[in-house]
Amino acid sequence: MTEQLLEGLDDAAELRAAARSRVYGIFCEALRYPDDELREAVREGEVSRALRASIATLAPALLDGTDWSALSNAGDDDDGLAIEHTRLFEVGTSGPPCPLYGGLYSGARMKTMEEVVRFYNHFGLTLSEDPRELPDHLATELEFLHFLAFREAQALQSDGDPGAFQRAARDFVARHPGRWVPKLLPKLKRAKPPRYYEELFAILARFLEYDARQLVEIAGPAPSDA
Repeated sequence: MTEQLLEGLDDAAELRAAARSRVYGIFCEALRYPDDELREAVREGEVSRALRASIATLAPALLDGTDWSALSNAGDDDDGLAIEHTRLFEVGTSGPPCPLYGGLYSGARMKTMEEVVRFYNHFGLTLSEDPRELPDHLATELEFLHFLAFREAQALQSDGDPGAFQRAARDFVARHPGRWVPKLLPKLKRAKPPRYYEELFAILARFLEYDARQLVEIAGPAPSDA
């Protein structure tokens, strides 16, 4: 949907919001379980090209230091990336080595889940009944940021007030994925992941840090009691 929105934009703020939405949408797709369609998109370079181009429109400096060829490496074995996804993020004797649930990094998972649900509900969003779609899962959190940036772009395009979406994104990034994704990186490194996942999470962490700074510039600092 972001691609359609981009067609009618020429204002810098509108383009920035739409591009942020697209980046978060690409991350959501790139992080999901690698079925045949995603593996093909990785091998054909679609994921790498889309992510690189979208980030370049916002912050070209973020492109440095990333091995973009790694994001086109789905492995020689058709099932290899899927097996690694399961090993890293889904199973383990006492849980996966690199869980993708933010509440597991906070020390208070129920409180974390309650907070993210309040964010979602404030904007009229509810989770599906799929038990795998938990509120603190990384894909769910990134999809919410994708939604907020999209709505921000819509508001800017229609001369509406984007403030609520900007402030929510500022607070959500800082309190949730921007806070715990960096804690995931050393776990991932110790687990010796495929280069695809190592590079994908590294650029995600850098983008979250960048977006957190930009959102403070746009929406102002968060209230001291937030």
